[in-house]
This record gives sequence, structure tokens and C-alpha cells, in this order.
Amino acid sequence: MFSFDNQGPQPREKWRSQVDWFVQDYRPQLTALAWGLQQEWNNDGTILGIDLKPKPHFVPCSFEMLQMLNRRVGGRLQEILGIIEGADFDKEVVILCLGEGQVKLIYFEAEPNPVDCFQTHGADLDQLITALEAVMAESISLKSASK
Repeated sequence: MFSFDNQGPQPREKWRSQVDWFVQDYRPQLTALAWGLQQEWNNDGTILGIDLKPKPHFVPCSFEMLQMLNRRVGGRLQEILGIIEGADFDKEVVILCLGEGQVKLIYFEAEPNPVDCFQTHGADLDQLITALEAVMAESISLKSASK
């Protein structure tokens, strides 16, 4: 997770943990969605993103847009760009989560493989997007965790 503000360390925010739980609970569906969209995007370097504002929803993140963002934040995304460039989308899932001026990388090796996940969950990508966005809207909040 990277923060783009200059205020120093921030208290851990609840949304990051909520994203982790969401990913854990819906790995096969997210794998199917990411792989299916890669096919639609002709593997052009675009990856799946989750924008948490105004409510959690999926967005395409082109590699060009990520490079531009990286320049704007002084190269703080360089490692993420390297992971994206080196990813094998036939085995791995890469999703970028954007929230409150911060970026969280979601990166894992798919199990089962993306093709199998797609055959099981990806028959209708629009329906899958709608279902996953509904779950995200209920389970992920940008409100900071209280200490």
C-alpha cells in the first residue's frame, strides 16, 4: 500500500483489511473477472482496478494511465508497474485498489487457474461485475478504523 500525501505515517485504515477479506472470500470470482477482462482487452496492458469512491466499483487501469500516475507521484508506483509488466495473467491475478489517495496492490497466483475459474464463474462478465460490486458496496468502507 502506498500513500500519496506528505503527512507521514497514517493510522491503519479499515478499508484495506476489508479489501483483503473480500479478495479472500471471492478469489475464484475475481480471478474469472480479471482473466475474462484481459481477454476482452486483448491483453493490452490494462488491468482491473477497484475504485472505492463514491462506492466500490471496478474500473480499467491502462498501463499508460498508471505510468502517468507514477510520474505525478514521484515514482512511488515503480515497483507496482514492474509487477504488472512481469505478471503472467494466465497464472496470476493483478488488481489495483484505489482509495483515499492511496493504492493497494492485490496480487496472487490463481488457484485453480484463471481459465478454470472463468469457465466456472465468468459466463456473463456483466452479471459477475454487478454481483461483485454489490458485495463490495456492503463490505468495504473508506471510514477509518477507530483505535
